[in-house]
Amino acid sequence: MSEHRLLIVEDSDEDFQAIQWALGRLERTLPLDRCVNGDDAIDWLSAPPHWPSLILLDLNLPGTDGREVLGALRADPRTRTLPVVVLSTSASERDVNECYALGANSYLTKPVNFTQFTDQLRRTLDFWLDAAQLPNREAGV
Repeated sequence: MSEHRLLIVEDSDEDFQAIQWALGRLERTLPLDRCVNGDDAIDWLSAPPHWPSLILLDLNLPGTDGREVLGALRADPRTRTLPVVVLSTSASERDVNECYALGANSYLTKPVNFTQFTDQLRRTLDFWLDAAQLPNREAGV
Protein backbone atom coordinates (compact mmCIF):
# COMPACT_ATOMS: atom_id res chain seq x y z
CA MET A 1 0.00 0.00 0.00
CA SER A 2 1.26 3.46 -0.79
CA GLU A 3 2.07 5.97 1.92
CA HIS A 4 -0.81 8.18 2.98
CA ARG A 5 -0.55 11.97 2.94
CA LEU A 6 -2.86 14.62 4.31
CA LEU A 7 -3.63 17.97 2.78
CA ILE A 8 -4.74 20.41 5.45
CA VAL A 9 -6.53 23.52 4.18
CA GLU A 10 -6.52 25.68 7.29
CA ASP A 11 -5.86 29.40 7.77
CA SER A 12 -5.53 29.22 11.56
CA ASP A 13 -2.00 28.50 12.76
CA GLU A 14 -3.47 27.41 16.11
CA ASP A 15 -5.83 24.87 14.51
CA PHE A 16 -3.05 23.56 12.26
CA GLN A 17 -0.79 23.20 15.29
CA ALA A 18 -3.60 21.35 17.13
CA ILE A 19 -3.77 18.87 14.23
CA GLN A 20 -0.01 18.36 14.41
CA TRP A 21 -0.13 17.89 18.20
CA ALA A 22 -3.04 15.46 17.92
CA LEU A 23 -1.17 13.41 15.32
CA GLY A 24 1.82 13.32 17.66
CA ARG A 25 -0.34 12.19 20.55
CA LEU A 26 -1.81 9.48 18.32
CA GLU A 27 1.71 8.45 17.34
CA ARG A 28 0.61 8.67 13.74
CA THR A 29 3.33 9.91 11.45
CA LEU A 30 1.83 11.24 8.27
CA PRO A 31 3.32 13.60 5.74
CA LEU A 32 1.31 16.83 5.82
CA ASP A 33 0.88 19.50 3.21
CA ARG A 34 -0.83 22.75 4.14
CA CYS A 35 -2.61 25.48 2.24
CA VAL A 36 -3.65 28.56 4.22
CA ASN A 37 -6.46 29.73 1.97
CA GLY A 38 -8.83 28.47 -0.69
CA ASP A 39 -6.98 29.97 -3.65
CA ASP A 40 -3.75 28.25 -2.58
CA ALA A 41 -5.60 24.94 -2.20
CA ILE A 42 -7.12 25.13 -5.68
CA ASP A 43 -3.76 26.12 -7.19
CA TRP A 44 -1.91 23.42 -5.26
CA LEU A 45 -4.34 20.72 -6.35
CA SER A 46 -4.09 21.73 -10.01
CA ALA A 47 -0.58 20.19 -10.03
CA PRO A 48 0.14 18.67 -6.62
CA PRO A 49 3.75 17.74 -5.89
CA HIS A 50 2.28 14.97 -3.69
CA TRP A 51 -1.18 13.52 -4.12
CA PRO A 52 -3.13 13.55 -0.83
CA SER A 53 -5.03 10.53 0.43
CA LEU A 54 -7.37 12.81 2.37
CA ILE A 55 -8.14 16.52 2.53
CA LEU A 56 -9.09 18.18 5.82
CA LEU A 57 -10.83 21.38 4.73
CA ASP A 58 -11.65 24.34 6.94
CA LEU A 59 -14.93 25.92 5.92
CA ASN A 60 -14.36 29.56 6.82
CA LEU A 61 -11.25 30.57 4.90
CA PRO A 62 -10.27 34.07 3.84
CA GLY A 63 -11.05 34.88 0.21
CA THR A 64 -12.12 31.69 -1.54
CA ASP A 65 -13.86 29.81 1.27
CA GLY A 66 -14.17 26.09 1.88
CA ARG A 67 -17.48 25.83 0.03
CA GLU A 68 -15.90 27.25 -3.09
CA VAL A 69 -12.88 24.98 -2.74
CA LEU A 70 -15.19 21.98 -2.38
CA GLY A 71 -17.17 23.04 -5.45
CA ALA A 72 -13.96 23.44 -7.47
CA LEU A 73 -12.67 20.04 -6.34
CA ARG A 74 -15.86 18.28 -7.32
CA ALA A 75 -16.04 20.07 -10.69
CA ASP A 76 -12.54 18.91 -11.68
CA PRO A 77 -12.32 15.29 -12.88
CA ARG A 78 -8.79 14.99 -11.44
CA THR A 79 -9.90 15.82 -7.89
CA ARG A 80 -13.54 14.75 -7.94
CA THR A 81 -12.89 11.48 -6.10
CA LEU A 82 -10.54 12.81 -3.42
CA PRO A 83 -12.05 12.30 0.03
CA VAL A 84 -12.76 15.65 1.68
CA VAL A 85 -13.57 16.01 5.36
CA VAL A 86 -14.83 19.46 6.28
CA LEU A 87 -13.58 20.60 9.70
CA SER A 88 -15.40 23.67 10.93
CA THR A 89 -16.29 25.57 14.06
CA SER A 90 -19.77 25.96 12.57
CA ALA A 91 -22.47 23.50 13.61
CA SER A 92 -25.02 25.31 11.46
CA GLU A 93 -27.46 22.95 9.77
CA ARG A 94 -27.29 25.16 6.69
CA ASP A 95 -23.48 24.83 6.49
CA VAL A 96 -23.65 21.06 7.01
CA ASN A 97 -26.32 20.59 4.34
CA GLU A 98 -24.55 22.88 1.89
CA CYS A 99 -21.25 21.04 2.26
CA TYR A 100 -22.85 17.65 1.67
CA ALA A 101 -24.71 19.05 -1.35
CA LEU A 102 -21.35 20.24 -2.70
CA GLY A 103 -19.86 16.76 -2.30
CA ALA A 104 -18.19 16.65 1.12
CA ASN A 105 -17.49 13.12 2.29
CA SER A 106 -18.06 14.11 5.90
CA TYR A 107 -18.55 17.18 8.07
CA LEU A 108 -17.06 17.49 11.53
CA THR A 109 -17.44 20.30 14.02
CA LYS A 110 -14.12 21.14 15.66
CA PRO A 111 -14.33 20.38 19.38
CA VAL A 112 -12.87 23.06 21.65
CA ASN A 113 -11.52 20.40 24.03
CA PHE A 114 -8.15 19.05 22.83
CA THR A 115 -8.81 15.52 24.08
CA GLN A 116 -12.10 15.41 22.16
CA PHE A 117 -10.38 16.88 19.08
CA THR A 118 -7.66 14.23 19.25
CA ASP A 119 -10.24 11.46 19.57
CA GLN A 120 -12.25 12.87 16.67
CA LEU A 121 -9.13 13.04 14.49
CA ARG A 122 -8.15 9.49 15.48
CA ARG A 123 -11.56 8.12 14.48
CA THR A 124 -11.53 10.09 11.23
CA LEU A 125 -8.08 8.88 10.21
CA ASP A 126 -8.78 5.31 11.32
CA PHE A 127 -11.78 5.26 9.01
CA TRP A 128 -10.40 7.10 5.98
CA LEU A 129 -6.84 5.79 6.01
CA ASP A 130 -7.27 2.32 7.51
CA ALA A 131 -10.82 1.06 6.97
CA ALA A 132 -12.02 2.71 3.77
CA GLN A 133 -10.73 1.67 0.40
CA LEU A 134 -9.66 4.91 -1.26
CA PRO A 135 -9.90 5.61 -4.97
CA ASN A 136 -6.84 5.22 -7.12
CA ARG A 137 -5.32 8.66 -7.49
CA GLU A 138 -5.29 8.20 -11.25
CA ALA A 139 -9.00 7.32 -11.34
CA GLY A 140 -10.18 10.86 -12.02
CA VAL A 141 -7.55 11.67 -14.60
